[in-house]
Amino acid sequence: MAISSGLPAPCSLLLMATLLLLLIVQAQSATRHYNFNVQMANATRLCGTKSIVTVNGEYPGPAVVVREGDRVVVRVTNHVAHNVTLHWHGIRQLRSGWADGPAYVTQCPIQTGRSYVYAFTATGQRGTLWWHAHISWLRATVYGAIVVLPKRGVPYPFAAPHKEVPVIFGEWWRADTEAVVRQALRTGGAPNVSDAFTINGLPGPLYNCSAKDTFKLKVEPGKTYMLRLINAALNDELFFSVANHTLTVVEVDAVYVKPFTVETLVISPGQTTNVLLTAKPFYPKANFYMAAAPYSTIRPGTFDNTTVAGILEYQKPGSPSMPSFDKDLPLLKPTLPRFNDTGFVTNFTSKLRSLATPQYPAAVPRSVDKRFFFTVGLGTLPCPANTTCQGPTNKTQFAAAMNNVSLVLPSTALLQSHFTGVSRGVYGSNFPTTPLSRFNYTGAPPNNTNVAKGTRLLVLPFNTSVELVMQDTSILGFESHPLHLHGFNFFVVGQGFGNYDAVNDPAKFNLVDPVERNTVGVPAGGWVAIRFLADNPGVWFMHCHLEVHTTWGLRMAWLVLDGGLPNQKLPPPPADLPKC
Repeated sequence: MAISSGLPAPCSLLLMATLLLLLIVQAQSATRHYNFNVQMANATRLCGTKSIVTVNGEYPGPAVVVREGDRVVVRVTNHVAHNVTLHWHGIRQLRSGWADGPAYVTQCPIQTGRSYVYAFTATGQRGTLWWHAHISWLRATVYGAIVVLPKRGVPYPFAAPHKEVPVIFGEWWRADTEAVVRQALRTGGAPNVSDAFTINGLPGPLYNCSAKDTFKLKVEPGKTYMLRLINAALNDELFFSVANHTLTVVEVDAVYVKPFTVETLVISPGQTTNVLLTAKPFYPKANFYMAAAPYSTIRPGTFDNTTVAGILEYQKPGSPSMPSFDKDLPLLKPTLPRFNDTGFVTNFTSKLRSLATPQYPAAVPRSVDKRFFFTVGLGTLPCPANTTCQGPTNKTQFAAAMNNVSLVLPSTALLQSHFTGVSRGVYGSNFPTTPLSRFNYTGAPPNNTNVAKGTRLLVLPFNTSVELVMQDTSILGFESHPLHLHGFNFFVVGQGFGNYDAVNDPAKFNLVDPVERNTVGVPAGGWVAIRFLADNPGVWFMHCHLEVHTTWGLRMAWLVLDGGLPNQKLPPPPADLPKC
């Protein structure tokens, strides 16, 4: 006679464990629904009122707050005269490329009076990202924060702050930005620069008529605050500092980094940076500017060389919980680097390192299947026949390119053309893997600076490990280019100045704890090397996040093919995918 132990059979134990795991996952994950109505609203800045494109009448737009693992469903309805798309900048979009958002890359735009539901999961990510319009220059006012909190019960890898505050940098034009870009494209010249920078939509006291439009951060002595910094400016990298306070960098682009403390940081358009600011332990009897000003190496050229400021103010001892600004206190200003201080930028970016811990490993591809070398920079196109232009000469107009190809977006979406197998007449699969003509990239520019126009993709088999070197060029002057890759994070394994040396530079690559991000600056007059694993099927845009350069054609797209397994294939498009 068998004697029962009273324990379930191993199969039953496995089933019970699986059910328990599912219950835990379901308890931690949720579906977050948002309704975004794209609509016009009046906004008054710099003594003038204009009508701007917004989401839900808000500028900046509403924050999307989720937890790692949550499903996000955003219904976007277009109530304005412009075509619209939204991009969820930095979200991996694993097998959800239909929700990525760049116009004519993953979708046709949402036309006036129409809606589209963006649905995706925040998989394996936690931190600060952001969303923005991804058609023409509408992101000048259509943007907002994405906050991905860790899974419930999972702490930050640093002491939890007292409060978390999104700080979004933007740019403001008195003119309609769509008119600004239309004029530039019509004349072939550079677009007019912005009139002000903003912090959370406010220009602040250093601009005319703007003292009342100032972002103020109210703090208590001794408390630590996490500032979720986002650079949503169209065309400017920015230095940022808080007078008489230090900032401890703990995350970039929703990836934790080894903490380090600075007085000033640099943040490029498209990038995010989480910093910890610890208030002084006592009431300081002063207020402090939080200031941002541009980093630019454009020569010759113009840029918005102004400074935006918010104000850090302390709660007085024994006062009500919400302090009021005391204008009689001294107002201290930080000292920001000179506008063209490339040495400072290099020093700051070299400090960024992944945590590279068992919980947050740096999964750098150690072996490489395919290596690519792209030149990135400006160039020219001839003026249309019998016309003059306002480009570098009166016979040329400004252009930009990667490997001398200036991407022309088609009139239909690249991803849909690929998925349906109807690519003829839409795109070619022959994007050059190296420059078509070699020259001394950081020496004297070639006599012929014209670029080629075309719609070419670079095809990658699923799970290809990629190494890409991006090289700035001297054509029309050295310039830093913040390059953003959709659909992936990448590791920044190396960077330097001058021409990349394929023989000697790889020996200096950091394959242990390189920073992982989605937007990286190609140094002015230098190069950057990145590695990533092409494990996400779809068509993925890569472009300079200086909007003027994207407009001129500094953009390309990767086509990552399906893998052999069902979970390695791009699902069919949703039924409400917009039509062109």
